[in-house]
Amino acid sequence: MRITGGRHRGRRLATPRGSELRPTSDNVRESLFNILAHGRHTKGVTGTRVLDAFAGTGALGLEALSRGATHATFMDTDRAAVTDIKHNLTMLDEDERSTVLRTDTILPPRPAAPVEIAFLDPPYRSGLIHSAIKALATAGWFSPGALLVVELAANEDFPLPPRTTLSDNRRYGDTRIIFLHTTQ
Repeated sequence: MRITGGRHRGRRLATPRGSELRPTSDNVRESLFNILAHGRHTKGVTGTRVLDAFAGTGALGLEALSRGATHATFMDTDRAAVTDIKHNLTMLDEDERSTVLRTDTILPPRPAAPVEIAFLDPPYRSGLIHSAIKALATAGWFSPGALLVVELAANEDFPLPPRTTLSDNRRYGDTRIIFLHTTQ
């Protein structure tokens, strides 16, 4: 696994061995960040605060930092994943612009500051996405009009969460990326 764009383009990332993580593929990540940079419903990641919830390898948040995000928060419960995220941040010299929380996305702490973009990539078919969005919103993680980027299985059911609007919906093989904006 590698960073696909920005100042760290091509850098390899450490990933937990033998875990059940399902990292977002390089091709899907590259397409996702191209949509963020050039899509009609987004202003890109430059200058934003981002959340990588269900972070796993942390590839989405690391990619955002590489492409100009000012701060990334990584949230995961897995000890090995958190260790590798911290290692990757140190290797990329991004420690100062990041926070790593070993915590459950369904029971999040209050944020230091709300984020403009949240990447939510729970285990496929886990049923966790709506609970996570509600919990993060309640804790104050989303700025007004925040962009939520949800990754699911391509054939997974996804009713629109309350207080969100659908901006885009893309399929990449067995992966589906949904772009939502929060509303008041």
